[in-house]
Amino acid sequence: MQAKQFFFPGTHPAGVEPPREAVSVDDQLIRQLKARAAKLPVEGELASFAGATGWINSAPLSPANLRGKVVLVDFWTFTCVNWLRTFPYVRAWAQKYGDKALVVIGVHTPEFPFEGDIDNVRKQAKALGVEYPIAVDTNYGVWRAFDNNYWPALYLADAQGRIRAHQFGEGAYEMSEMILQQLLADAGFSVFRDDLVTVQPGGTQVGADLSTLESGETYTGHEQAEGFASPGGAVPDEPRTYTVPTRLNLNEWALAGDWTITGRAAVLNQANGRIAFRFHARDVNLVMGPPKGVPSVPFRVFIDGKTAGGADGSDVDGQGHGAADDQRLYQLVRQRGRIEDRTFEIEFLAAGAEAYCFTFG
Repeated sequence: MQAKQFFFPGTHPAGVEPPREAVSVDDQLIRQLKARAAKLPVEGELASFAGATGWINSAPLSPANLRGKVVLVDFWTFTCVNWLRTFPYVRAWAQKYGDKALVVIGVHTPEFPFEGDIDNVRKQAKALGVEYPIAVDTNYGVWRAFDNNYWPALYLADAQGRIRAHQFGEGAYEMSEMILQQLLADAGFSVFRDDLVTVQPGGTQVGADLSTLESGETYTGHEQAEGFASPGGAVPDEPRTYTVPTRLNLNEWALAGDWTITGRAAVLNQANGRIAFRFHARDVNLVMGPPKGVPSVPFRVFIDGKTAGGADGSDVDGQGHGAADDQRLYQLVRQRGRIEDRTFEIEFLAAGAEAYCFTFG
């Protein structure tokens, strides 16, 4: 077996991208991990899903009717870039072991208000290809039952309804799958290949390039905003005309045009408003969307004052054009060349755009 890169992430709060350390994995380490998976502690009982406000892809499930099954509980929300990067693995496990007594349950607990709408969850789950059962956790009832604090978070329960392992944040995919295999074997379901899944993610599901990543998650609403550099600062919850300063330092951002900075988002009041961000990363992502009742808001993306041709993300064409037609995470920039400090700009060509949060990869 050839050596490969294996990442062990640290525990991190919801919405925070963790630093990760690359460790070379060889046959000896794989054997050690398998031995560790065979000696799992009991961390507690599988908590109730009674706090769910609805279910998608399934009738309501409970710990009692899941007895005899190995259960993977995945806390997620559809705008979370950290979860999007883990999803290819969770989906692959559901497909590989779904007929071998594994039940995957995605608990969708919202970060932003629009993620609490079950119709939005249903639409985005379908677009992403989430086909396993989803407990819609709009009121955080399941989140509290599990005493959870993270997106994403995996909890692995055995066939007796006992939680045997957990994983907070991205990474440790090999370890998580080997634990699944051990729990299935302990339950008498060992007729499966014991190799590990491989995935080929695209777009926002591609892991971050940690060797070049120097920009972090940045919110635009005044409740959590940092690094705002428009002259005069932010005026909360009131319309104001903002400008971009002559120079932005790394990880500073600014608005240009008529905006209202609400608690959770910056909302554009008139067409041709812009957001500028000085960043250092391969990818630029933005949680954004049109206002309710508006089909879409067209936009253009620029890097260092030029259209983002050749560095366009999966939601932008080769001329830097795109349209915000849903409230979700958009990949606006993916650089193919050398990564250095650059200035990103997005110009919205119609009023109403709602911008929530930048993430980078």
